[in-house]
This record gives sequence, structure tokens and C-alpha cells, in this order.
Amino acid sequence: MKPMEKIAHSPRLFSGISWGVTALIVVSLLGFTFWRIFPVNAQPASEPAPTTEQGGPVSLPGVDAPADDSQAIVRVVALDTSFDENIRYDIVEYTVERGDTVSSIAESYNIKSGSLMWANDELMRNGPNSLSVGQVLLVPPVDGVLYQWEEGDTLADVAELFQVTEDDILLWPGNNIDLSDPVIEAGAYVMVPGGQSSAIEWISPVIASGSSGTSTGSVTSCGNEGPVGGGGTLLWPSPYHYINGGNQFSGSHLAIDLYAPEGTPISAADSGVVVWSSYGAWNGGYGNVVMINHRNGFMTLYGHLSQVNVGLCQNVYAGETIGLSGNTGNSFGAHLHFEVRQGGGYLNPWDYLPPP
Repeated sequence: MKPMEKIAHSPRLFSGISWGVTALIVVSLLGFTFWRIFPVNAQPASEPAPTTEQGGPVSLPGVDAPADDSQAIVRVVALDTSFDENIRYDIVEYTVERGDTVSSIAESYNIKSGSLMWANDELMRNGPNSLSVGQVLLVPPVDGVLYQWEEGDTLADVAELFQVTEDDILLWPGNNIDLSDPVIEAGAYVMVPGGQSSAIEWISPVIASGSSGTSTGSVTSCGNEGPVGGGGTLLWPSPYHYINGGNQFSGSHLAIDLYAPEGTPISAADSGVVVWSSYGAWNGGYGNVVMINHRNGFMTLYGHLSQVNVGLCQNVYAGETIGLSGNTGNSFGAHLHFEVRQGGGYLNPWDYLPPP
């Protein structure tokens, strides 16, 4: 037998070749499986640029991945669920106790007496003297009008009635109105923040005693003809709606001193007739002074003026200029001394002026 034939027919050589081929196949399969599970980050093969149906190239925006997370833009969605803990949104029921007054109850809830009266007008039609022990009052959360919705009411009508916008009612959180379907059921109580009622506010007057910063003054009777004042809600007599020097209404100062630099136009807070118009160095401490009888039980007084523009028994209208602010009489610095009177007593002007 030839040498080559011996090699070809050798059983040991054939067996070695078979095992080698088998091992190569096994290694190849293991490598393929490993590549499928843990692919290598490799650049994809270049592809032809996409084209339009007309054959032109299409421009695609490039996207550059940030080198690290610090260069990425992260949007954090946060819901603002904060609220002012100092604001009350609910209506409180208060049972009247012995010694309570309209003013004391209103003050304890940090609202004006008028707001409390408007919320309980059925109980107080005869004034604060009708307040009795055991009565249950509705206390509104803020100043304004607490209104019980009636059949046929619309937001537009109620907003106009109380001199506010529809949004003032819709967006007040305590009203819990569904903005997608703002339907208010008849009988429901709705808060009208900042609303103004035309009802007269029957607040018990404070009688001056001792040194109260006031004077009875000189009141003239001028007949009954001419304009009649409104229902107790007054206009601001000064274009500035805050206190000068901290002189609020109190038992020792039955008025408010409104900020009004020298020469500021002072206007009538309501229509009526002038019953005191006087230039004087003192005039009971008022200096140059004007008093208006509004012929509805109320009078207003404007003191320390630098100029008086109206005369006795002259009819004036709400908002009409009656003089200029000054520093006359018992005054230390220009301002407006503003009083509201009823039946010989003095009322807190803050209960009658619109919110500043």
C-alpha cells in the first residue's frame, strides 16, 4: 500500500478531524449567542439618505446626545398645593351670647360690621338692638356679601348687583363652583368677596365723651329740598385710601385720619346738603371744616382743610370737590380728619367705606 493511502485510511486521523470540526461549531454557536445577548456598541453601517418621491434629499434634524446627565434638560412637574392659612373659606355659625354686640362679633372674626349685618339681614332688619341671646348668625369668611342664590339668578346679574365681576364669585375657593359647568343651585350660599350691598347698616353710634378728638360743631338746618344721600355705603373722600400716622377709629379718636398731602382735593362721600362750612383757626379743633347732612340719618365731617369750596345750605353730590386738605386746627401735619355721624353719635368710617 502506498504512503498516502495509509494516511487517508488512518482511523486515528479521521477521528481527530471530526472532533476539531465539532469543537469549531460549538465555539461559533456560543459566540453568536453571546453577541445576541450582549451586543457590542458599534456604529451602524451607513445607509443611503432618504429621499422624497421626487428623488430629492430629505433633511433630518440631528440629535446630539449629552455627554453626561449634567448637560441634560430635566423637567420636574410640581403641583402647587399651598394655601394661605390666614384666610378662612367656610361659613361659620355663631350663637349669640350675653354681652355680644354686632361690632364685637365682627371684630372677633376680623370682618366689618356691615358684612355681618348683610349676611343676617332677616334677623337684623330692626338694627343691632334686635340681636338676642341664642340667635344663630352666619359669619362670612371675608368682607363682602354672603348671598343666598335665588331661582332665576345669573352670575352676571348678581355680580352687577353687588358691584363685582363674575370672576370674583367664580374663583372664590370657598364657593366650590365647577368652572367647567358653573351651575349654582337655588338656596345655596355664595360668597361675594368685596361686594357692596345697598342696605343701610344700622350700627350703634358711639357717643363722644372726654377727649375723643371730636366736637359737636355748629349744625345749621337747611330744609329738605335737594339731593338725598345713598343707603349708607360711602365713597372715599380722599384719593388716598390709607391712614395717616396710625390714627384709627377708637374711643379716644372717633374718626379716621386719612393720608392727604397739602392741597389734595377732598370730595363729598355722599350727596346731601352742607350744614357747616367754616374758615377758622380753631373751630373746636377742626380748623377749616365742612359737614354734610346726607338726609338719611347720616352726616359726614371733613376737618383740617386748607381751603373750603362750598357754602352753608349748598347742595352737593357724591364725589363733588368740597375743599382741599390741609393742616389747620388741632393738627400736626397735613391730612384729612373724616367722621361719620348718626343720631348724635359717631360711627366707625371703615364700616361704610369700600375696601381700600
